[in-house]
Amino acid sequence: MKQNRYGAWAIGAWMLLLTAVSCTDSYESTPVNMFTEDYLFSRTDSNGVVVRKFLNRIYWHMRNGHNGVGGDYLDAASDDALSINSGDPDVYKLAVGRYSASSTIPSDMIWTEPYQVIRRINILLNGIDVVPFNTTYMDALGNTRPLNVSMKAEARFLRAYFYFELMKRYGGIPIIGDKVYELNENIELPRSTFEQTVKYIVSELDAIKDDLRSLPLPDAAANAHVVTTQAAQALKIRVLLYAASPLFNGKPVESGNELVGYTTYDRERWKTAADAARSFINAYGKEGGPLGLDPNFKDVFTTWYDNTTHKEMIFFRENESNTSIENANGPLGLSGSKQGNGRTNPTQNLVDAFLMKDGYFIGEEDEDAVYKYDPQHPYDNRDPRLEYTIIYNGTNWLNNTMQTWQGGANNPLGSSYSLTSYYMRKFMGNFESGNEYQATLHNWVMFRYAEILLNFAEAENEYLPSPSQDVYDAIIALRKRAGIEAGKYDLYGLPKREDMTQAKMRRVIQNERRIELAFEEHRYWDIRRWRLAEEIYAQPIEGMFIATSLTETSYNRQNVLTVAWDNKRYLYPIPYSEVIKNKNMVQNPNW
Repeated sequence: MKQNRYGAWAIGAWMLLLTAVSCTDSYESTPVNMFTEDYLFSRTDSNGVVVRKFLNRIYWHMRNGHNGVGGDYLDAASDDALSINSGDPDVYKLAVGRYSASSTIPSDMIWTEPYQVIRRINILLNGIDVVPFNTTYMDALGNTRPLNVSMKAEARFLRAYFYFELMKRYGGIPIIGDKVYELNENIELPRSTFEQTVKYIVSELDAIKDDLRSLPLPDAAANAHVVTTQAAQALKIRVLLYAASPLFNGKPVESGNELVGYTTYDRERWKTAADAARSFINAYGKEGGPLGLDPNFKDVFTTWYDNTTHKEMIFFRENESNTSIENANGPLGLSGSKQGNGRTNPTQNLVDAFLMKDGYFIGEEDEDAVYKYDPQHPYDNRDPRLEYTIIYNGTNWLNNTMQTWQGGANNPLGSSYSLTSYYMRKFMGNFESGNEYQATLHNWVMFRYAEILLNFAEAENEYLPSPSQDVYDAIIALRKRAGIEAGKYDLYGLPKREDMTQAKMRRVIQNERRIELAFEEHRYWDIRRWRLAEEIYAQPIEGMFIATSLTETSYNRQNVLTVAWDNKRYLYPIPYSEVIKNKNMVQNPNW
């Protein structure tokens, strides 16, 4: 495992601050009675060794989406995938709504942990300046400054990040500020309004952006995962995009309720998000800038950041190099070191979203289309991202041709089988050939440049009456990198601008997000912020039933899950335990 920027966490516990947790980092045995504030913020620790370890432990609490929701990807709680786990997995309960305020699903319905981490951040912010740092760094403006300045900015970013994770789940939430409350103190803070929550997060990110490092980093191997000014701005863009979206801006779950969204619609919120994304693209993504799209889509997820070859990564959670993703999600039916557990089964709904190789939606080709979709050869001439994302019948994997037909070698009949005839391919190493899985880097990508392009395209399209050339350019850049063919008019499957409406482009952008960002914890939240879950779940979730004989193989869609959607599920319920102990806490509507 590569060394974290602040070193491996070597402290077992700090009696006033840390609750007991398990993790994969190495521990050293340290008596808990050594962990006082004087020990943490030592006036003789000129390198800030202890407080740096403490901040690194806060970094560790960021989400790791790799099989991170009870052993599954969050997308398996959406219309994009199902979990093969027969033991009533968390993602199934999330998908069908089997939860309540008194019976939550802790692997995603987080509440207590973010506030515990925010408390630790406030302790760091209140005490770090007494440490006499000799170590320096260069900030985003090119100034050389003591390391504690960057560490405080990083901590404030992490605090904003955890507030956003709460906001997208619950709406307006209690904002602690900088105060450190005692563990046994009776805290009965009310929820801030949704608008106040957004303003606080955005103001924090604006305040710290110049105090952070900037890409390209002088020592990428040592510093690559550290919060930079680009990471702070990327989070701000995402926050603004969510805030402008229908769930919070125009169609909240309860009209007039300022805790769950804005009380009135304002189209200018889309412009604010678009302007922030456009500024980011102009500053960092133009030719010669530190960011851009990697030439190879697959490399984004399995290659360590560097300043020249791999420029797409903005911020990630560092993980180990191992075979954990392959072992959990690789196809069934192989043996020994090739065996996977087939955990994540993409749906036919997701497979259908992938374009033809000329950029047309399947079944919607016109006279200029080069390829026609064939339902009995459904994977021919498709968007190359399909084979980068999903293992399907006929895929070459570990020197085997995958047989995912019912009863085939990689979809055996019995207690474990693919629910959809598909397996997840994304995030895995290049194991099309080879005899076994080899250790592969599995960092969890939290922000990448492709998302910035998509965020800009969506916000700009929602603000303008018809799509601009800048919106076209963002989508074309993604399709071109993916390997979509340019076509007769160099539009990569897009209609001419005179034939494109805002609604048509909205569909394009939403679909592009789905296939470009598949399994990266976007789809689950996108269909909520768009207020589309009620429409999506009105249709069944499908898989593919594949039958084979000596003479032919047939493909037929089949229903694999029907979800009864309830609009109250657009937001999670605040845990009942929080509501009963805080007289100022207001529950979300209809929970």
